[in-house]
This record gives sequence, C-alpha cells and structure tokens, in this order.
Amino acid sequence: MTADLFGLEQQTPRTNSRPEAAALVEVLKALRTHPAVAWAERMNTGAAKVGNRFIRFGWPGCPDVLGQLKDGRFLAVEVKAQAGRLRPEQALFLERKRLKPPGFA
Repeated sequence: MTADLFGLEQQTPRTNSRPEAAALVEVLKALRTHPAVAWAERMNTGAAKVGNRFIRFGWPGCPDVLGQLKDGRFLAVEVKAQAGRLRPEQALFLERKRLKPPGFA
C-alpha cells in the first residue's frame, strides 16, 4: 500500500483493472452526453486507512456507474472487460434492480 496526497493508504491496483478502467472512461463519456441521461456518476468503492480508522467506500455489489434517466428511471451500469465476470454481490444487486416495478428504485 502507498499513501496518497492526504496521507490515506491506497491499495495497489489489480493488474486486470486496466481494460475495465479504460472502458469505464468511455462509458461515462457516452452516458454524460446521451440525451436520455439526466446524470451519471462513477461510484468509487474500496477502502482506506485514516489514522487508526479503516473506512470503506461504497458497498458490496455496488455498480461502477449510478445515474438517472430524464424520465426518472434509475440507471446502473457494471463495466467488465471482455474476460471479466460479475462477482456474486454484483449479480445480486443487478437482479434486485431488475425485479423492481418500472419507475421505482
């Protein structure tokens, strides 16, 4: 682990995260310019140690991008490289969102 500008310990990125990171940048560009999308934001997940405290960001299964369409519907995007697979928590989150009635988050 290394410390960032604020003294937070950062985990070393996984070697397989590069293709997904590049794809995520392109997905966000497309969503932010799409006429049907009201907003879309990257959901950073992970953890950092601040002093003696361990802080988690996001939650297990949190998609890479959350947003909202202009008609009010919820938007969730999980970006995977060609060989990438959903973790069980990610699959569960996306399945739960599919089971909701239209218009309800």
